[in-house]
Amino acid sequence: MKKRRISYLHSFQGRINQSLLLIVGIAVLSFMIISINQTNQTVKNTSAEYTSQLIQMVNENIEDYIGNMENIAHIVTGNSDVRNFLYTVNDDETVHNTYSQKVAEQFKTLKETRNDIYNIGILGSDGRYMINDRYTVMNMHADLEGQEWYYKAKQGQEVISSSHVQNIVENEYHWVVTLSREIPNLVKPENNGVFFVDLNYSSISNLCEEINLGTKGYVFILDDQGNLVYHPKQQLIYSGLWEENLDTVMNATEKEIYSPDGTRLFTISKSEKTGWTVVGVTYMDEMLSGTKRIRVMYYLMAVILIGVAFLLSILLSDMITMPLRKLRESMKSVENGNFELEIEEPQTGDEISDLFRSFKIMVLKIQQLMEHGIQEQREKRKMELNALQAQINPHFLYNTLDSIIWMAEDGDTRDVVLMTSALARLLRKSISNKNETVMLSEEIEYTRSYLTIQKMRYKDKLEYEIDVDSSIHHAEIVKLIVQPLVENSIYHGIKNKENGKGMVRIEGRYEDDEIVIRISDNGVGMTPEQLQHVFDDRVIDTKRNGVGVQNVQHRIQLYYGADYGLSFESEKNVGTTVTIRLPDTMLTDNSDR
Repeated sequence: MKKRRISYLHSFQGRINQSLLLIVGIAVLSFMIISINQTNQTVKNTSAEYTSQLIQMVNENIEDYIGNMENIAHIVTGNSDVRNFLYTVNDDETVHNTYSQKVAEQFKTLKETRNDIYNIGILGSDGRYMINDRYTVMNMHADLEGQEWYYKAKQGQEVISSSHVQNIVENEYHWVVTLSREIPNLVKPENNGVFFVDLNYSSISNLCEEINLGTKGYVFILDDQGNLVYHPKQQLIYSGLWEENLDTVMNATEKEIYSPDGTRLFTISKSEKTGWTVVGVTYMDEMLSGTKRIRVMYYLMAVILIGVAFLLSILLSDMITMPLRKLRESMKSVENGNFELEIEEPQTGDEISDLFRSFKIMVLKIQQLMEHGIQEQREKRKMELNALQAQINPHFLYNTLDSIIWMAEDGDTRDVVLMTSALARLLRKSISNKNETVMLSEEIEYTRSYLTIQKMRYKDKLEYEIDVDSSIHHAEIVKLIVQPLVENSIYHGIKNKENGKGMVRIEGRYEDDEIVIRISDNGVGMTPEQLQHVFDDRVIDTKRNGVGVQNVQHRIQLYYGADYGLSFESEKNVGTTVTIRLPDTMLTDNSDR
């Protein structure tokens, strides 16, 4: 067929592209200009101001907290009992114990009123000390001279340390912030003592953790040397697993700075009283997602742009979408199963016309393929059913006839009649009814005949029970789905059982609006690995039924759908249970399907 050349400007694609370029160009340009300006302004005004207020509040709380500790330090260092305890030279043990008792009582009172104090103590140059009470033992291996808080206090400075592990008490290692100051010795200034109080690190961290800077934001504190006082990921920083922009913060000249990658905003507040710098870290993506004003503006602009785009689309696309709407209606009709509709091809000379032509050809081919597929499935089901009906294998038949001959020679006429009758019923059922479905009662009787023969053959090795609710006897089910599974139970489970009598039990019930049939045995069972491959393809064993489980599963799902079929439960040396689940419907004659 000769292809018709279509000018791009006059083609369906060209007209659609021109319309979209106009609509999208106007919409995107307007949206980008307005949204970017509004976003920048909103983030700068709201987020920076809000975070700054929170950080300033943290700093003020910390100043108040440290101020209280400084008051305690002032009270202790100015107490005459403390100085007498450290500096008075007196051989009278009673006098010394008196000073010691007074200082211990003062420390006890302070600790009882402040649960955020780990240690409170005084240290003299001559080895005298008291920490917490008269019984706390000082760690003799503690390097006091190497501790910054101790060294600077000895030089006459009041010191607030960064967070550290305090080891001044024997066998105690707490994460603390230490406040220390000098205790003047008026007689020998060169032998001044040191007062210190160890503050529970969690008291500082709680002040910071109470601040909400979004789900990812956080607060950290630096001392005047740039050392960490508090950070929520302090251990990770010390171990090198987390990096923080400490140098950037310490060198900042503004109250708000951005991280080098632009993903975080640092809001900085420095305390003149403590020398500490409190930093609030806010993530930009959370600021954008959490700003209601920005979202409202975006939504408003989106509605306006969509409205404008919609009006323009109506004006520009109405004349070019009519054929497409007709094609859509034809497709919906085909989707609903109507393959006989008349499809009128528009004479527009563009891609729409080609689509109509291709669609007509496609519908015709689909119709032909569906008819062919239905016919193939019908024939396939009939062939599978015929194959299953024909598989009363010779080995089983020979053994049954041999058993009949043996019983006849032995004069056991009653068992001869019983087995011959059962075999006749079995053969009659397997070759007489060509329908795909039978009543459940017929399927059970067919299986009962099969079990009767097997029980007589295996004598004391096999027993069976059939317990099917009478309310489902008249339900129609796919033919030959119970007997093959019973045969599997005997040949693969009970036949190989070494000890005891084999038992096959068939149960049928209504459960959860379904017909449920269970075939269980107490045979050798299967391992979990064997159970996983129960539906795999297998080479047909010439000594027994080669269709079995896979055939039954395939026919059930082919007839009822993938929601129904077989499921197995098995335990090695205990037995196997196979469950058949079928829909609770009374099937009509499906022989023509």
